[in-house]
Amino acid sequence: MAKIPPDVGPRHAQVVVLFGATGDLARRKLIPGLYHLASAGFIPGCRIVGVSLDNLDADAFRQLAKSAIDEFFNRKVNDAEWNAFASGLDYVPLGAGPAALRDAVHRAEATFTGESRRLHYLSVPPSAALSAVHMLADAQLVERSRIVMEKPFGTDLTSAVLLNTRLHEVFSEEQIFRIDHFLGKEPAQNILAFRFANGLFEPIWNRNFIDHVQIDVPETLSLGKRSGFYEQTGAYRDMVVTHLFQILAFMAMEPPTSLEPVPISEEKNKLFRSMLPIQSAHVVRGQYNGYRSEEGVDPESETETFIALKCFIDNWRWAGVPFFLRTGKRLAEGQRIISIAFREPPKSMFPAGSGVGEHGPDHLTFDLADASKVSLSFYGKRPGPGMRLDKLSLQFAMHDTGLIGDVLEAYERLILDAMRGDHTLFNTAEGIERLWQVSTPLLQSPPRVHLYAPGSWGPTAIHQLIAPHAWRLPFERAWRDPNRIGS
Repeated sequence: MAKIPPDVGPRHAQVVVLFGATGDLARRKLIPGLYHLASAGFIPGCRIVGVSLDNLDADAFRQLAKSAIDEFFNRKVNDAEWNAFASGLDYVPLGAGPAALRDAVHRAEATFTGESRRLHYLSVPPSAALSAVHMLADAQLVERSRIVMEKPFGTDLTSAVLLNTRLHEVFSEEQIFRIDHFLGKEPAQNILAFRFANGLFEPIWNRNFIDHVQIDVPETLSLGKRSGFYEQTGAYRDMVVTHLFQILAFMAMEPPTSLEPVPISEEKNKLFRSMLPIQSAHVVRGQYNGYRSEEGVDPESETETFIALKCFIDNWRWAGVPFFLRTGKRLAEGQRIISIAFREPPKSMFPAGSGVGEHGPDHLTFDLADASKVSLSFYGKRPGPGMRLDKLSLQFAMHDTGLIGDVLEAYERLILDAMRGDHTLFNTAEGIERLWQVSTPLLQSPPRVHLYAPGSWGPTAIHQLIAPHAWRLPFERAWRDPNRIGS
């Protein structure tokens, strides 16, 4: 196993209090992720106290954790490492109350020889978050602790302000980590490296050279058992405020004074303050056919399962540049891309029929899937007589480096950062409240919902929204296969 840099993990042993320990997110991501971090040596010591409504004992929770790791962990499980991990698992039913939780945490801390810290992870619905916070306060577990909050953080400005106020009655802002797993992905962080480490691109990262930007996160998945939850949120609250706007901030913010948590948060919040309010006329809401017949959904529901919008950043760098965002369920493909369209030359000296202008502007495209990819398209001359041009591309994939095995899963990276107290990839109270503020016109007067067919790219009205431009997805050319010789 490669040696782990000393600054990657926390300095102290950790007791993780995992609320919602038997839920879907815990089984798919959090328990396998914690197992990987502990067994690989990223954490100097780790004990986990699971908490949920289910009336289990510690042995039953260990069995649940083992089945989750067997199903969702993508590496081979070592028996010795599993036994060491399992010995640090405990469980407290929610109904047992704060005293039982306090005792379990103290038992876990007593197994460490040195100083330890507490990480409280609230993998619970927003409606249950404050009750979990109060349970931690009653259990006297606030000291030496940090708390991770899952999205959505509020549903509008009023609820977000109230939630922050109540939360700050127990935890300081420095202790709170509002998680967005999109920002934990390696490609999202690669945007910062790409922008600020390369003199080739930063000088042209502005309105003088960039025509428009697309952030596109279509999903093929349906809602499944989340329909009841989704009825209270919809695509905008669930994805745009908590994910797409955060990616937009990384892409569009001013250079921070350093890559430290406070300077990066300052620049993100400055960008959010520069955003113009989202207007209903610049939004297309959609709902896939069949959604209203799913369990837990109102037969006359107006909840959107799809949203596309145009927004603007009213500052010196981006004034007049439209940012187009799109996401939804049951769409044609599952993708996560940022596509930056550059302005075309003001005049073409190439003859008619040369091919120039037939394929749209040059694009720089980031694929935000776990295996990072970047593509730059441009016109180049076709070999042979005459002046005929084709659209070509330069492509890079993380697979090309041979380091794909070193990539941490998004939740793993963010859990480590929270344990270290690093807020770089987390949202602030100020930022969240500002995003709900710019969302207020849309939330107060949403446009009507358009129906769309499952497996499509959404309602046809999205083409009028982006005109005279065109959506980049579906791509006109596939990514090259890095495993194919000569590709």
